[in-house]
Order: sequence, then structure tokens, then C-alpha cells
Amino acid sequence: MTIYGFPREPDAADGSGEPAPPEPTDAAVEEASPVPVDAAPNDSLVEWTPAEGADQETRWVPDDVGIPTGPDGPLASSPTAGRLRRAGPAVLAAAAAIAVALVLTAGTVGARLGHPDAATAWQGGQPTTAPPSAEVPAADADTVLLSGVGDVIMGSMPGDLPPRGGDGFFDRVKEALAADVVMGNLDQPITVDTGRVKCSYTTPPSTPTNPSPKAVKSSGCHQFYLPASYAKHLAAGGFDVVSLANNHTNDMGPAGLRNTRDALDAVGVKHTGAVGQITVVEAKGIKVAVLGFSVYSWGQNLNNIPAAVELVEKANAQADLVVIQMQGGAEGADKTRVPNGHEIFLGEDRGDLIKFTHAVIDAGADVVFGHGPHVMRGMEFYKGRLIAYSLGNFCGYGVLRGNGYLGVGGVLKVKLHKDGTWAGGTLVPTEMVDNGYPAPDSDKRALNFVDKLSRDNFSSTAARIAGDGTITPPGS
Repeated sequence: MTIYGFPREPDAADGSGEPAPPEPTDAAVEEASPVPVDAAPNDSLVEWTPAEGADQETRWVPDDVGIPTGPDGPLASSPTAGRLRRAGPAVLAAAAAIAVALVLTAGTVGARLGHPDAATAWQGGQPTTAPPSAEVPAADADTVLLSGVGDVIMGSMPGDLPPRGGDGFFDRVKEALAADVVMGNLDQPITVDTGRVKCSYTTPPSTPTNPSPKAVKSSGCHQFYLPASYAKHLAAGGFDVVSLANNHTNDMGPAGLRNTRDALDAVGVKHTGAVGQITVVEAKGIKVAVLGFSVYSWGQNLNNIPAAVELVEKANAQADLVVIQMQGGAEGADKTRVPNGHEIFLGEDRGDLIKFTHAVIDAGADVVFGHGPHVMRGMEFYKGRLIAYSLGNFCGYGVLRGNGYLGVGGVLKVKLHKDGTWAGGTLVPTEMVDNGYPAPDSDKRALNFVDKLSRDNFSSTAARIAGDGTITPPGS
């Protein structure tokens, strides 16, 4: 796999709700700083520029094939056609006799060599044995397999760290993740303690029984981070690209975000989601641009749709396929429906996700992987392109509740042709186990759940999820 680099902090609920739908519950939340559509970029962040030597090829367009023909055969634009038209009757008759002789000879030789279909093939029949080239199906020759998951949190300092420093964190789902390009939403910084205090604390009054009370963190606020060594677990799990456009990657401030990028770079995992960032990964000779969007100042803002459209168009000029990683929408176990219009949550504008996703597809995006609500949502097809509005929680060691459907997720695997057209897809059901590790779900709860959500929410445009996880467009 060849990787090309290009040029990115939000705060909000973590999906720590109570039991699964249909009974709505409150989510554990944190304060946030959404950015108005017309807000200026964060001046404390350094503008990201394309890596030196990054490929700038235009979007792939199939070459024209075939030779135009007219009433008398190939048109004059073909050199061969010119020669045929200039040949006299005698030459043509001689050529025809030679051709007949060759056909008969080929059939005889083929039969003598024990290949009875050779003569049939030469004379326009259908051979019973597939030619060697058929060993690689033509349908897969120009396709790439993408896989993506929702929120990825491997634990948090200081007290929510997995055993053995996180070794083998993704071992149970590595096979499910496997694809040409593997992606996820890294919902935390990977950095040293930068000293940033995100959450406010209050000290309760002293009492005779507690003369020196400890400060208590404000309700609903969460600040995550892990040491840089945890980046290697993403690489070991097979991740190629992670989105940093979400509400937790700035938990340790701009320095922590820079450290996160450095840690990922050091282990060969690419990142996306900064303002103006286009990350291109090449697999099987197909260039895949991955763009990340959220609603915060340190990332590309999905509420600024004109800017999003412009970025997608730029990505189209650099890659064959354009993939959108999107964090948006309200959070909690009861937030499974994608509404028309903007979603306001904790005073934040979490986006008009239908309007945003349709706009980026109109601009040339080929698939959308959504996350953020901490619960799965439905999927739909728009103009032949799949939109997965939320893939739910993939892992959240020690920090995300896994009760009900908050603990249900999935690996979305999408196969696309080089021109972006649909070639197939599956949803591999997962769950959070053992305090937040990702694992296959033997009950396959995600399949019926997402199929029903899709049909109820999107009706005629809903994706169909079969009992084996196969995803098909409506009417197919």
C-alpha cells in the first residue's frame, strides 16, 4: 500500500446513556465549543499544507475505447480502416482465402493437442474452459475494499488503562477490519500530559466528618488522553487512516493535537480532519482521498457546506475515490433517528446531516462513514452512494457505557469500483466487551437494528441489511 500525506480540537456527550431504545435516556455529556459557520479559523493552529511531492493527478476517467464505424466499415480516422479501403478486390479475395486456411488449421491443431474447444473458439463458439485471465474476476479488477468503524477510545489516563499497556487491543476484530483501506474515528488524543485542564472542578464545603473535601469534576465533562505508545495498537489492528475531526482530539489542547499527529505519523497511520486537509491513500493502484468533518474549530466544519463542497472538489482532482468521515448529530441511546434539519445538542449545532451528506455526494464524494451519536443510525443510498449516518461505539475501554444498544457497533465494509459505483458491501456486527474492548457480536444485533432504522427513517432510499450482513441498494 502506498500512502500520500496531506495536511487540524470538540467537546460533547460520550453516549453514556441508560438502556437502549425505545426508552430514551440522558447521555453523559461534556461542555463543547461549536464554531459558527462564519467563524474565523483558530489562530493558534498552524495551517496545514500538502506534503512535498504529494500526487496531484486528476480524477480518473476511463479512456475512450473502440474504433468508430460507418456503413462501409471503420471510419478513416483508423489507420487500419484506410488500408482496408485502399485494398483492391484481388487482394481482399486472397486475404479471405488465407483467413479460412488459418481457421481450419487452428481447429485441427487444437484438436490434436487435446483441446477440442480451440477450434470452437476460433470459429466464434463458446469454449468450455475459462481463459487464464478469468482467474482474476473482471468485476474485482478495478475495485477497492474500504472498512470503517465508529468511535475508537482505547482507554484514558490516569485510571482507565487496559491491561498490558493495551497490547492486542484489536486482536478479536482484526479479521473483521481487514480491507484494502481501514479507517476509524480516533475519539481521543495520544499525547503526554500537556497540562491543559478542560473540565472545571468545584470543592464542596467542609463538614465535621469531611473537613478537607476533594474537588469534584463538573458533571458531564470528559477529558481523555493516552500515552503516545498507544498509537502502535492502531497500526497493529490494521488501521490505515483515522479521523481526528471530533470533540475529543483537542482534550489536551493544540499541543496535544500536534503530539497526536506526530504519534500517528511515527507508526505509519495517516490522519485526516484538519481544516483543508486531504489525505490520500493508494491501494491496488486506486487513489482514495479521505476527508474528516465535525463542527469544531480544529477541524473541517460540516456546517460550512460551501467550504465542504469546495474541499471535496479538490479531493476529486487528486484521487479516484473520495471518502467522507463525519462526526455529527446528537448523542445518546435515544438519538437513533436522523431528522430533517439541524440537530441542536447541549447548545451546539451538530449539523443538518442529510443536507451535508447529500451536498458532498453531489460534489463528488463516493461514500460517507458517520459517527458521533454513540449509537448506530440508519443507512441510505443517495444517487447510488451509501451514507452510514452513525456506526456507533466500536470501543471505549473504561469510559463508554456498553449497556443496551450503546454497546452495539459494526465494521462497515464497502467495495467500490474505481469510478465510485457500488460493487457490494457488508456490515459486520460488533459489541463492546470486557469493559470496552471491541469484539464480534455472535448475536448480530446490529443487523436487524440498522435494517429497521434504515427502513423507518429513509423508506424508499433505505439501504437493505440482510441477515448475513449483506448491504444492497433499495430495489436491487
